[in-house]
Amino acid sequence: MSRTAALGRSYPESRPADVTAAPGTTEGGPVPMHRITVIGGGLAGLAAAVTAAEAGAEVTVHEAHHTLGGRARTADAPYRTNEGPHALYDGGPHWAWLRRRDLIGPLAPLRPLEAARLRLRHRGKLRRTPPRAMLGLLFRGASQAPVDTDFLTWATGVAGEEGARAAAHYAAVALFHHDPGALSAAFVQERLRRATKLPPEAHYPRGGWAGVVDRMAARAWDLGVRIETLSRVDTLPAGGPVIVATSLEAARRLLGDDSLTWPSGRTVLVDLAVRTRRGDAFAVSDLDAPGWIERFSAADPTLAPAGEQLIQGQIPIAPHESRADGSARAGELLDLGFPGWRERATWRRDAVASGRTGAVDPPGTTWRDRPAVDRGDGVYLAGDQVAAPGVLSEVSFTSALTAVSLALGRPSLDPAR
Repeated sequence: MSRTAALGRSYPESRPADVTAAPGTTEGGPVPMHRITVIGGGLAGLAAAVTAAEAGAEVTVHEAHHTLGGRARTADAPYRTNEGPHALYDGGPHWAWLRRRDLIGPLAPLRPLEAARLRLRHRGKLRRTPPRAMLGLLFRGASQAPVDTDFLTWATGVAGEEGARAAAHYAAVALFHHDPGALSAAFVQERLRRATKLPPEAHYPRGGWAGVVDRMAARAWDLGVRIETLSRVDTLPAGGPVIVATSLEAARRLLGDDSLTWPSGRTVLVDLAVRTRRGDAFAVSDLDAPGWIERFSAADPTLAPAGEQLIQGQIPIAPHESRADGSARAGELLDLGFPGWRERATWRRDAVASGRTGAVDPPGTTWRDRPAVDRGDGVYLAGDQVAAPGVLSEVSFTSALTAVSLALGRPSLDPAR
């Protein structure tokens, strides 16, 4: 069962698509350009469905759950937690894709006073600014990191070991991995720069990601996409290209392809509500170990009841560590940034997420080495662990558009080109 409550939304039977191929007709009228089946109704599946329908394809989406959204689901009130992505990065392709279609919706602005309450844990204490040794790794003028070397080794040569470790741990906000320093230097550097860019790239959809998902679903409906929820697919359907927009693990089972593997992170997800108190931090990012916690209701008070604050965090854990280990480290950050939180707590939920935080690239690999989008025989992959560029959920969007362009034979739809 999902750790978030069901969205509780229903989607009507779709109307016939009103965009058809120009060439070819039958006695019954125009012939659709293509019939495409999309398995999975998360961000990747909805992006693929909308893009394909806009190009004139007849599209059916199969979603195993009774609600759409995948890891972009948002729980119902009173605590509107997100299971997956928490922010939209405006420097990525999915921002432009959503904005062109007016699907982003209202954003929750973060007041400068709240943003100023970002805190960093370093050497066991809170501080407002990163250590000087770390700063050299954040500037745009820093040299391009190599693909074949791990981040810690490369960054130590640039900023010393202390600065390198602090930067690696800070990058966990966009990596969700227990040992960011062991990953490809180029991979970590890109995410570190995106996470520390000024002005910030991160924006928060008001009310969580549910609104974005609903607008994507409505766009698909308007284009004539047929959306079938509670429709689990155990064998590939015949009759047209199929885009498998599920987790890599689910795609591996469905396609019977053991090569569909790639490293990902393992985290403890912490959801916590506390009674409001002046002076609480906006976020605490750990420079002593990977992990962070953030008061998401600071930007969007609708996420929690009046008089309460919603805090969410992700604490990466190693394969041998337990949920209790991650929860204990979260408690250390909470003690520093939210004094008296235990007495103020009104609700809490912790859970372990394995392989659900996107791909991470070991030294010597890039996104091009991940499982290919094109699986042959008219089958294509989309999701956040496949061979497509981008950061976090951007990979899902980029791979979805790539899958559609390949399925339709339309290279111009391929953002990688």
